[in-house]
Amino acid sequence: MASSPLFSMSTMKRDSFVMKTITSNKDFKFNVSNSFDKLPVTSPTLLLTGENSLKWGQNESLLRNRMQCRAVEVKNMPGYTMGKKFELDDVIEAQQFDRETLNAIFEVAKEMENIEKNSPGSQILKGYLMATLFYEPSTRTRLSFESAMKRLGDTIRTVEGYSDIIVMRHFESGAAKRAAATAGIPIINAGDGPGQHPTQALLDVYTIEREIGKLDGIRVGLVGDLANGRTVRSLAYLLAKYQDVKIYFVSPDVVKMKDDIKDYLTSRGVEWEESGDLMEVASKCDVVYQTRIQRERFGERIDLYEEARGKYIVDENVLKVMQKHAVVMHPLPRLDEITVDVDADPRAAYFRQAKNGLYIRMALLKLLLVGW
Repeated sequence: MASSPLFSMSTMKRDSFVMKTITSNKDFKFNVSNSFDKLPVTSPTLLLTGENSLKWGQNESLLRNRMQCRAVEVKNMPGYTMGKKFELDDVIEAQQFDRETLNAIFEVAKEMENIEKNSPGSQILKGYLMATLFYEPSTRTRLSFESAMKRLGDTIRTVEGYSDIIVMRHFESGAAKRAAATAGIPIINAGDGPGQHPTQALLDVYTIEREIGKLDGIRVGLVGDLANGRTVRSLAYLLAKYQDVKIYFVSPDVVKMKDDIKDYLTSRGVEWEESGDLMEVASKCDVVYQTRIQRERFGERIDLYEEARGKYIVDENVLKVMQKHAVVMHPLPRLDEITVDVDADPRAAYFRQAKNGLYIRMALLKLLLVGW
C-alpha cells in the first residue's frame, strides 16, 4: 500500500479493526524550524518526543517525503510488574544481539504467544504510546507492530503527538541509527533502505528454531536480491552467532550479496558459498529463504531489473529435491518468486513465519518499554 500525506486514526477492538482517516490541513501543523527535506530523520523524531513538539496553527508542512506518522496508545488496567531493564535502548541492527540475548528474547516471544492465544486482555503496555514513522510503504510490518500493541493492551487508538517508542522505516541506510542518536526514547528500526531490518531477522531466526529445532549446524540458502535485500543482510549477521552454519548465496549476477557481508561472515568463521544452481542448493539446505526482486531498487535501470526477475523461482520442482524436514521461508509479500502451489506443502513456512513476527515484536515492545 502506498504511503500518502494523511493521518490515520484507528480504533482496534478484539475482533475488529476500524480506520478513520483525517486529511492534514492548515489547522493542524507541527512546530518545526527546518524542512523535512533538510532533516529527514531527526526532524520527525523530535516531533514525537517532546511535550512542545505538537503545535496548532503553525506553517510547517505536516508530512513530507511520503512519511506516515501514527501514534498508538494502550489503555486500561495494568497486569504486569515492571522487571529488570532491557540491556538495549534501541533495536537498530542485528549486530547488537548476542546468543544469550537472542535466546532470552525468544523465550519472551513464547510468553507473548501464550498471551496472544490465552490472555488477549493482558495490559502489559498500559498507558504507553507508540508512533510509527514510515517513509516507505509497508502495511504488513506496520500492522504487525500495531497488532502487537493491541494484543498487549486490549484497546488501541491511534493518536497524534507524544509517544514512548518510535517504530521507523526509512529509505536511507543508517537513518534509524541517526534517529536513535537524537531521540530520548527507544527507536525500533523497521527497515532502512538497503541497510538492515533487524526485527525481521529476529523473527526469521526464531522461526528457523521453531521449524528446524536448532540453530547450530544448519544450512541456509539465501535466494533472490541479495544486494538490496535488507532482510537477508540482517539474517546473515544473526546466523553468524551460531556454530557450524553454512550459508549459500543464490542470486542473479546483478544482485549478488555485497562484500561487507561476505567479509563479516569470513571474519566470524562462517562458511559461505555462491551458487547459480538453486536446485542443488535446495537439496542441501535446511532452509531455503527466498526474497523478491524489487523493481524500486533498480531506479531507472529497467534492463537490470528484467535481467534479474524470474530467474530463481521456488516451485514444486524445488520442493521435490528438498529434504523432508527443510522449510521454505520468505519475508513477504511475494511476487512470482514462489508459486502458489507451494503454499499447500507443509514445508512452506512463510505464513507461520509472518505470524511469528507478531510474537517477536510483542516481545521487543515489552522489553523496551517495561523490561524483562
